[in-house]
Amino acid sequence: MPELLTPELSRLRDETDAFARDVLAPLATEFPASRKRIIDASKAAGLFSMTQPRAFGGSEASTLAMTVARDTLASHNLSHLPVFGPGPGVLAGVGEPLKSSHLAPLMAGEKRGAFAFTEPDDAPHPTSGRIEGNTLTINGQKSYVTGGDQADFITALVEVEGGGPAMVVIDTDAAGVRTREVFSSLDGTQHSWFEFDNVCVPAAHIVGKPGEGLPRALRQIGDVRISVAAESVGLMRWVLDYLTAHLEVPHRSGTPLGRREGVRLRYADLRIKAYAARSMVYRTSRLADAGENAVNEAIACKVFATETVGEVVDTAIQLVGGRALTVGHPLETLYRRVRALRLAEGANDILRLNLARGRLDLDKGRI
Repeated sequence: MPELLTPELSRLRDETDAFARDVLAPLATEFPASRKRIIDASKAAGLFSMTQPRAFGGSEASTLAMTVARDTLASHNLSHLPVFGPGPGVLAGVGEPLKSSHLAPLMAGEKRGAFAFTEPDDAPHPTSGRIEGNTLTINGQKSYVTGGDQADFITALVEVEGGGPAMVVIDTDAAGVRTREVFSSLDGTQHSWFEFDNVCVPAAHIVGKPGEGLPRALRQIGDVRISVAAESVGLMRWVLDYLTAHLEVPHRSGTPLGRREGVRLRYADLRIKAYAARSMVYRTSRLADAGENAVNEAIACKVFATETVGEVVDTAIQLVGGRALTVGHPLETLYRRVRALRLAEGANDILRLNLARGRLDLDKGRI
């Protein structure tokens, strides 16, 4: 499946590969100090605009094109760098006033946004809002807002009284918005816990209509799940290349570890699963581009790819030995990054339940 690419996508793969090798890799050694240079180089290479709508100067790349680019970057272990510009997320297609006040500045890099979906486990009630006249008053909490500490606004799922769930744009400097906590997770990313105490926003800050919030939120999450899976399969390739090189050099015993049958069996299992994961991600990307309902397939990709890349990294550490646990070793760093992926955009066990429901209750999904 990754080989059945159009000439245009093959060119994108080759150009991204050269960009990662010749431009990104040298800049990565200086990150985050090189952040601006990476963004400028990505813009010049045409990668930065792939995630952005044509109306804002972007190329609005297809799901398959994004999979090709993310897979290729991750195969160099460079997918954590700021290569792609901010996408519109749930603001895609909004009209005025949000188009001018929030979407345009977001696309231009003048404002930063964050996505607020998760409620605290002990929240007494979901984040809710009441419309009175032209104002929506919001109360509640969102506990795991990635990048919220640097966001100018968040798009939050709010239960609107009498209307149902809605995605609502909330400026982080609005009266009544409080940051209860800023914390870091295992992979080094930062998150915020927000509280809303009678926060008043214009009713025009509701994206679409009340009742449309959950499908809009899940659509964004579904898109991100495929991107997480694409990054995961690229990282598998990087780890397997690293491990292959390690297994081919002489061990302290005098012969390469790759000569041992037990090692070969474990190594073969990793390659088999990586092959399966990469194939399913490319197939699902094609289904999404064909306009099919690929929600369950995106779930399958996210679960399988994130668990497989975790197994690949873990086994690689086991075969390389104790030095791979040294802080700063590329496998140690990657171990922390990929562990977080099994919880990102939906915990994998919850996604398993959703996938089963999709088939057994809704007759969705395929093999």
